[in-house]
Amino acid sequence: MSNTPEEQLTTPKRADWELDFYSRPIIEPDGKKRWELLIISTEDASGSAPFKWEKCCPASEVNSLWLTEAIKEALAEAQKQGWEIPLRIRCWRTSMKTMVKKAATALNIEVIPSRRTYSLCQWLTERERDLYPTQKGYMAGPLAPPPTPILNQAVPLPEAVRGDALTLASLSIGLLREAEEWPMEFSGLTPIGNVQDENLQIPGLRIFSKSRSLALAGWLGGLEPVRLLIEGNQLLLEAGQEDRWLVTDLDKATAKNTEEKLLHSRENAGGLQFIAIQSTPEVQSFTGFWMLRDLPRI
Repeated sequence: MSNTPEEQLTTPKRADWELDFYSRPIIEPDGKKRWELLIISTEDASGSAPFKWEKCCPASEVNSLWLTEAIKEALAEAQKQGWEIPLRIRCWRTSMKTMVKKAATALNIEVIPSRRTYSLCQWLTERERDLYPTQKGYMAGPLAPPPTPILNQAVPLPEAVRGDALTLASLSIGLLREAEEWPMEFSGLTPIGNVQDENLQIPGLRIFSKSRSLALAGWLGGLEPVRLLIEGNQLLLEAGQEDRWLVTDLDKATAKNTEEKLLHSRENAGGLQFIAIQSTPEVQSFTGFWMLRDLPRI
């Protein structure tokens, strides 16, 4: 039975949070860079508006105490808007992990170091494009390029995340829009966005395990899967904050074809990808299903 409009208005909303506490390309009147806390709730595939919260921090007060109090303010505002306290906060900046963890731990909220912060990355991209250039003190002109990230060596997937078999696959945008209705035990869905072609094929990976699919799905979710990519003739999975896992070796032709499909999705569907876990290829349900996104590193 569906909820009445009155019940829908009073039903608390629950979502994880994605957090970024960092300097911005704006010089304040005191000559120091602006520091800003951004918080956004993780969006699902329903299209519901996320909770958003922002606050500037004086450069002289960048510490875990300020951050703890600011998160308290965000929690109070979220509750006013009908949101429950988040179970988890995802933080993707390695350099801020310790400070964020200290602040959130003081509030009994778990922090997950993870680049699975698609809502936050999208919001940051919009602000860097549309908001910051309009601000007084904006650092216009060419900036020093960010340091090239040092990528970890890819290592084989843990034994617990290896299935009996795997296959490369694709699903149409039209089908993925129905994902919220699919039976699944573990999931991580994201908004598909304004993709016009409902027949556009999105690349992904199906993993099968007849006897351990549930445990495998639990493990994979814990890895915080971020994106699939091809390096040489290998299919890799980037996960967590800086983990890189070797999924499988491919023959040269398959690797080239898969790389082209991933690139096509990046250009036409915001980098959308997926990983599905099933007990067998024939079963009509998923033990786990995650949408991934290949987004530029900010």
